[in-house]
Amino acid sequence: MNMNGGTSALQAKLNSLLNTYTNSESKVAVFVLSHMEQVIYMSVTDLAEQAEVGETTVLRFCRKIGFRGYQEFKLAIAQDVALPGRAASMDMEQREGSLALIHKITEANIKALQECVSLIDASTLDKAIHFLVAARRIHIYGVGTSGITALDAKSKFLRFGISVDAITDPHFQSMSASTMKRGDIVIGISVSGSTRDTVDALRIAKENGANIISITHYMRSPITKLSDVVLLTAGKETPLEGGSLAAKIAQLNVVDMLCTGLMIVTQETALEYQKKTAQAVVDKFY
Repeated sequence: MNMNGGTSALQAKLNSLLNTYTNSESKVAVFVLSHMEQVIYMSVTDLAEQAEVGETTVLRFCRKIGFRGYQEFKLAIAQDVALPGRAASMDMEQREGSLALIHKITEANIKALQECVSLIDASTLDKAIHFLVAARRIHIYGVGTSGITALDAKSKFLRFGISVDAITDPHFQSMSASTMKRGDIVIGISVSGSTRDTVDALRIAKENGANIISITHYMRSPITKLSDVVLLTAGKETPLEGGSLAAKIAQLNVVDMLCTGLMIVTQETALEYQKKTAQAVVDKFY
């Protein structure tokens, strides 16, 4: 059923192909048909676990029904099932006026920050900070809007005299990853935890001896399987909401935790570099 109570075109298609699926693929189809709205927010690992199949089965299922991959399949669900409900919500928001919009958006962003408190374990954060303090060099990988977060993180780390680079181009990520060595740290940023370019680059870095810190919303996702430390963020988003501000704020909040933790541990050195970097750009302002 879709959010308007009827059967969507995608649901009809999935039902029409039921006799063509393998036993494992049928498990995926049955689960998806019963949980369309929930699947929008699931990683490929989540769906595989819920359907009690392997991730490769989920990907094979997506290709069998005409999609290039899992993300394209989720996008189709969002368009086919969630979009009508979202349109109704937008109509309601328009009738409520700008004041209600101000409160609703602000509350959603505050909620994302509040949820971070319960998602991030103090000992896990301490471990991430310890890795960064001891790192020979730090590279940060992210693409799309997560790439913007990576660039912001670079600007913060530079102020503490950290040897850091943020790489947002998939080709350069792979080349960077191939040069990693033991003692290097790579921070991978992905809301979904399933961004192919970022995950592939992290795999290369891991094979070359680097430790991996991931910042993601999904504990069970491809990126976390490669990670030595997982820092969870709030602000989940559907494929139609890529780059949502709540998810972005949650990412920046975690980055701020890491930077502040570094500053506390390396206090004297950090303060000295803060003075130097501030002085270096003072002439850029009137």
